[in-house]
Amino acid sequence: MSDVTMQSIIIVPLALGFTFIAFGAGAVEKQLLWGDTHLHTAYSSDAYTNNNLTAGPETAYRYARGMPVIHPYHKARVQIGTPLDFLVVTDHAEFLGEIRNIHMNGVDTSGLGPIDKIKAWVAAFILNRAIDSGDGRELFVRVLPDPDLTPLQDAEQSGLENSDLSFLPMPKQVEVDTWRTITDTADEYNEPGEFSALIGWEWSSIPGGANLHRVVITDSDAPTAQLYDPFGLDDSPYPEDLWSWLEKTSAETNARFTAIPHNSNISKGYMFSGNSLRGKPFSKDYVALRSKWERIAEITQIKGDSETHSKFSPEDAFADFEIYPYYIQRRWTEYNPQRGDFVREALKQGLEMEANLGQNPYRLGVIGSTDSHTALSSAEEDNFHGKLATDSIPANKTSNFNDDGPGSSGWAMSASGMAAVWAESNTRSDIMDALERREVYATTGPRIAVQFYGGPDFTEADLENADLHTLATARGVPMGGELHQTKTPTFLVLATKDPEGANLDRIQMVKGWLDADGQSQEKIFNLAWSDERPLNADGSLSDVGNSVNLKTGKVDNRIGAAQLAAAWADPQFDPDQSAFYYVRVLQIPTARHSLLDAIALGMDHATDQPDTIQERAYTSSIWYQPLNTVSKN
Repeated sequence: MSDVTMQSIIIVPLALGFTFIAFGAGAVEKQLLWGDTHLHTAYSSDAYTNNNLTAGPETAYRYARGMPVIHPYHKARVQIGTPLDFLVVTDHAEFLGEIRNIHMNGVDTSGLGPIDKIKAWVAAFILNRAIDSGDGRELFVRVLPDPDLTPLQDAEQSGLENSDLSFLPMPKQVEVDTWRTITDTADEYNEPGEFSALIGWEWSSIPGGANLHRVVITDSDAPTAQLYDPFGLDDSPYPEDLWSWLEKTSAETNARFTAIPHNSNISKGYMFSGNSLRGKPFSKDYVALRSKWERIAEITQIKGDSETHSKFSPEDAFADFEIYPYYIQRRWTEYNPQRGDFVREALKQGLEMEANLGQNPYRLGVIGSTDSHTALSSAEEDNFHGKLATDSIPANKTSNFNDDGPGSSGWAMSASGMAAVWAESNTRSDIMDALERREVYATTGPRIAVQFYGGPDFTEADLENADLHTLATARGVPMGGELHQTKTPTFLVLATKDPEGANLDRIQMVKGWLDADGQSQEKIFNLAWSDERPLNADGSLSDVGNSVNLKTGKVDNRIGAAQLAAAWADPQFDPDQSAFYYVRVLQIPTARHSLLDAIALGMDHATDQPDTIQERAYTSSIWYQPLNTVSKN
């Protein structure tokens, strides 16, 4: 298929995103907003100990809005390539602002006995010496979980034993004051219609090195957020306790929340398992509570991609993208991918569980975000500032994170990702509405615009309709929706390249379904592609080629397409089989950030990293359920 130009839809590059305008409607149907739902500042203890001593929430918002700011480590002026439409500052709830306060203001030992005072002074001395010498990373490693403990064992021991630093007094008032500063700053930078600064935090449970972190977002304002203290690991390491707290706090404050699992790829199989962290099988109450508060997952970010792994998708030629094989723990251990680590497996497992429980705990939409700890939301390969401030310069990116294992920071990390939201307007409440209805998607960095609809009897002619959005949603559903019908579902997909980026290679449909034996299956279909390549008899497609200049890192758009579109009917549809469908859009190859660093350092290649990658977008799914079933989600 060749480059497609859609005459019925105009894609207008706005200052802060895109909007699809239907000619016949006379009004904007939905705005495509770009943002980051996961960003840390100097108020996070691990950010501060890793040399982000100065960049707080104000720096984060200024950078996101497109203003030049000073980098917290190398002190040079930096600026985002294309500004964001929204941002959520999500500092860790645990020790919120505490490490920064001790380093800046000293340790408060009032009320302590003589022995405890000495221990606190020694701990503060160790802390300050490490940070002042730039070796705060060693402190961070010392407080990480012990991989010799199982997640259940570590959770039962509270998960917050942290060697000498446990002697540091952590006054609750410091966390209260920090939370007030964070939330007040969000209100100050929130401009409805122009830029949304949503309030959030991260709950950081990591028992035995199994990453179970959740980002929590609310669309309420600062006065409402200041009615509670953010729920952290120090409150409980169990996810169901977080959801119960959200239920209680929402009722007490009338605040809306959503919790977003992230880095399931390094959860040791626990993020999307069939049992709770306490080792109990899912109950209907557990599933209902989880489904209420967790409607989307972070599928890609700096610490790797969580879509799928070749161990579980051996027929997927594009599996194993940006795999991050390192756990967040005290010592290096070999990476062992588990089914519960990946979002596609969660979607498949959800179909299986729904057949048994009558409920699907994993009816999840997807977004991407950075998890940057520099206060700089950088997901651009050619403008990537690293996860940690120390890793912001090429010379530091080959160093090891753990003394006894391979380097897990620097080049091992991915310049990713972005949250794309189809919202009625750029406001906190409309963004939250989009998250709750799952009309959102992820990219690994580029601003690839994607529309995705499912319904009965869509045809290629519908792609030329002057009022496509109204037509498609009147007869079907957008991404995140659910279909009940006996006819074969058809799907409409429109994908447009980043205006500042590389062309597109192809559009793929990923289908998962339950077979007659109740086992989940998957299949990938190529729907649209560039450059008149023939589709092989088995449905596969030849590579698009590679136009990256390995001497400069520049990409040539002589291959690929600026826009691709498809109307597709499932040729293997069975009305009695539950299924999900999501779209994956692949870009042509571009230079990875590690290659750009290597070129700058006078090297031919970055050690142990690919020179080029194919960036991508993942949409939230559209689910099909047989008419004789009723969704509980």
